[in-house]
Amino acid sequence: MPSAITKNKEQQLTQTKSHNQILNQLFSLDIIAPVILGIIVLITWEISVRVMNIPPYLLPGPILVIKTMIEEWNSLFTSLLITIKITLVALAVAVVSGVLISMLFAQNKLIERSLFPYAVILQTTPIVAIAPLIIIWLRDNTFAALILCAWIVAFFPIISNTTLGLNSVDKNLSDMFKLYGASRWQTLIYLRFPSALPYFLGGLRISGGLALIGAVVAEFVAGTGGARSGIAYQILMSSYNLQIPRMFAALFLTTGLGIAIFVLFTVLSDFLLKDWHESAVKKDS
Repeated sequence: MPSAITKNKEQQLTQTKSHNQILNQLFSLDIIAPVILGIIVLITWEISVRVMNIPPYLLPGPILVIKTMIEEWNSLFTSLLITIKITLVALAVAVVSGVLISMLFAQNKLIERSLFPYAVILQTTPIVAIAPLIIIWLRDNTFAALILCAWIVAFFPIISNTTLGLNSVDKNLSDMFKLYGASRWQTLIYLRFPSALPYFLGGLRISGGLALIGAVVAEFVAGTGGARSGIAYQILMSSYNLQIPRMFAALFLTTGLGIAIFVLFTVLSDFLLKDWHESAVKKDS
């Protein structure tokens, strides 16, 4: 019986400690400071619009934007789901292709030196310039064209950061693996992958936002309407019809999606690295 009571007390203490950690994170300065600043900006924005009597078709106040967002929620959210789908599929393809190519680069330096410059060229080519061509080439499959445009934007940070991580292995550990006769693939799985994880997660945070930007830009160029239109089409139509509050509502949703993606991958990074990598350990302390 005493051992059972002690065990229950330990479980209660663990639960209390976990609950307190969650509360401390929610009410930490890292979260409170930007929230307070955002509220101040919104209040200043609303007061400025009212005091200067700016018409809604030039600059609507945040209250009107939020009201419009609620009224137009069904159409805006449906379009946002299309953009989310394009973003997630493009990001998934970028992650798989980027990691596989980075593994190939890590195994063969000649392949890395031969192909990496072309990855740089792909990254530095403006997506606005090539998106119309991609949409023309894949005119029978607009969804695939949008995914390809978003993938082009999101691909480079994954391959660049992951390749850097795979090549940033501690020399002493690498020598120890060679000393014990580890094969290339054993070294890759048990040494290079853990070393590259922080770099990969950093690239993932960047690529998440870039995939959304690529999807929105591609939607702007494609101008697809109807039931399969993304949030960019709603922004375009609202601006053409001078429905500026509705346009701002769509922009708010797009910005919120980008913030949500970044926060999600930041939480994932902290969770995976919290027990061993210095960048995440410092945050916990």
